[in-house]
Amino acid sequence: MTVKIGVIGCGAIGLEHIKRITNTLSGGKIVAVNDINENNAKKIIADLHLDAKFYADGHELIRSADVDAVLVTCWGPAHKEFVLEAVKQKKYVFCEKPLATTADDCLEIVEEEMKQKKHLVQVGFMRRFDEGYVALKKTIDEGQIGAPLILHAAHRNPAVDEKYTTDMAINDTMIHEIDVLHWLLDDEYISAQVIYPRKTGNASSHLADPQIVLVETKKGIRIDVEIFVNCKYGYDIKCEVVGEDGIAYLPEPATVQTRQKAALNRPILMDWKQRFIKAYDYEIQAFINNINKGQKLNGPTSWDGYAAALTADVCVQAQQNPGKILPIKMKDRPDFYK
Repeated sequence: MTVKIGVIGCGAIGLEHIKRITNTLSGGKIVAVNDINENNAKKIIADLHLDAKFYADGHELIRSADVDAVLVTCWGPAHKEFVLEAVKQKKYVFCEKPLATTADDCLEIVEEEMKQKKHLVQVGFMRRFDEGYVALKKTIDEGQIGAPLILHAAHRNPAVDEKYTTDMAINDTMIHEIDVLHWLLDDEYISAQVIYPRKTGNASSHLADPQIVLVETKKGIRIDVEIFVNCKYGYDIKCEVVGEDGIAYLPEPATVQTRQKAALNRPILMDWKQRFIKAYDYEIQAFINNINKGQKLNGPTSWDGYAAALTADVCVQAQQNPGKILPIKMKDRPDFYK
């Protein structure tokens, strides 16, 4: 069986997913595209030689009998309406983060999905499919380091542009840690606090950089996440889990080590696409495979989208009240998502 896929939003990430489904992955075919820029969408169809139809209306694309599943890769504020429509039409939908721009909107999707009594939504938090995080989770789940007590993480970018604002450190950058860490620890967050250390001279005047976010979980695990988006030296993702019996580290990306000019060298990646390109492939392939096999989707759920949105909202509030510990009051996870 081939999953016939419609794509809503043909910008950077939408185009990348179209290319990987067409040229790299198996079991799926792009049959429909929608974008606010009609000329751009039609050019993609022509350039990639797609046997696909352009739809001026995303809702019409979703309702088409020719479409089995939908990829929502348009701008964030439009995600909710298209995901909700797909769920109402009982169609599988892969939605890039955010699932919706507010926690309440995410809950509306959660409630509609439960009404359909079927897991139809996968959210694009790709780190759960990264080989390093998968290996780290296995180490924790198997009890190799005992019960986790503390987690140290860092998310560093070489630089960001002038449009990057302080809140984006949460909503665009740390959002990936917010999702992957509660999955890694199999735990929920209960509070957040933001601390601003000395500011780097490399940041714009309107941007607080770096930042440290302190989070506590229900089990009492303490998490600190360093967000440093003008670190200059490279794109660097760190994660260290301190357990009762040992410490586990997120593996470094595989790079060639050299010995030359009296130095031992190992290159550091500069681009997030290079760091997680395999994870993007794996998450979409898993989405296609689960549909083809009639299995439950095994990626981040609508509930995970809600949990990330609510946590991010509190972290942004904590940015505005530096040093203050704010509660994260999450609803109880429904049995449907356990």
